[in-house]
Amino acid sequence: MNRIYNITPTDKSAEKAALERWNSIAKPLGSLGLLETVIEKIAAVQGTENVDIHKRTVVVMCADNGVVCEGVTQSDSNITSVCANAIANGTSNINALAVTFGAEVLAVDIGVKSDLNNPEILDRKIAYGTKNIAEGLAMTTEQAEQAICTGMDIVRDLKNSGTRIIVTGEMGIGNTTVSSALSAVLLDLPPCRVTGRGAGLDSERLKKKIAVIERAISVNKPDKNKPVELLSKLGGFDVAGMAGLFLGGAYYHIPVVIDGVISAAAAVLACKINPLASQYMLPSHVSAEPSGKLLLESIGLKPIINAEMRLGEGTGGVMLLPLLDGALSVYNKAHRFDEISIERYRELK
Repeated sequence: MNRIYNITPTDKSAEKAALERWNSIAKPLGSLGLLETVIEKIAAVQGTENVDIHKRTVVVMCADNGVVCEGVTQSDSNITSVCANAIANGTSNINALAVTFGAEVLAVDIGVKSDLNNPEILDRKIAYGTKNIAEGLAMTTEQAEQAICTGMDIVRDLKNSGTRIIVTGEMGIGNTTVSSALSAVLLDLPPCRVTGRGAGLDSERLKKKIAVIERAISVNKPDKNKPVELLSKLGGFDVAGMAGLFLGGAYYHIPVVIDGVISAAAAVLACKINPLASQYMLPSHVSAEPSGKLLLESIGLKPIINAEMRLGEGTGGVMLLPLLDGALSVYNKAHRFDEISIERYRELK
């Protein structure tokens, strides 16, 4: 965990150089909007205006949540292992998108309740699922720290193998209940304001989900200013692992893409652990879940895509990649003012 205290700011000189390159292109200033900003941010992370995201990896953290026993989901926990195996075997939703957008997919068992016995899955199991947050702690503090360190270690290993950008993803039945509980605490809002239907709940089951979250918060008495303790009380191993991915991105200087609401909750927790982590995060889309936009706003990030997605697995995050590729094609290949007879645009104030 000592690494989290040794995170440094991104390279502002590289960010400025990227801005200057954008402004040299023969087009109106800032006309690609947020896409220009995100390329500048990647330049700052990588420490060079020559942005490189050619090798990209989606890391899908897979884990089960004990709160499922409260009847807060449409499916039972067995679905987690089925979907984790599908992701590892290349047949799930994220795999179809990743192939299209030139990304690799890494499925990680960080807390599935059964043994998957699949050589294509990275086995980093902390425990066989978390405990029921409606009755007490989800995990021990030591387990929360282990999950965070696991995420950081994965970033280190991916960087050493050439990965230049990471997309976060998750798979775990019950994790929208966990992320809603975390969001309520992190945003200082009642659970009814931040809790959605997840994979698909009717109105009665949604009321039950909210009541379970209220009970979990009452039982555990979490403190948003103690993020590791908060993870241990209300979190999931997938959320803790993704928080580690964000912190690892900051420590090892790799941009990490936020996916949906569960990933966003992990991102906010990472920023609570070390605020500098936000400098290394790239928002992709805003989830259809109620707390999606609020979580991103709380760490000063603005999503690029607003398509009401809520599929998970990193599917929203990977959708950012072709937009970045498009922006980089202009950034690297378009004609510049000094090459053609057009007067350079000036910033007017």
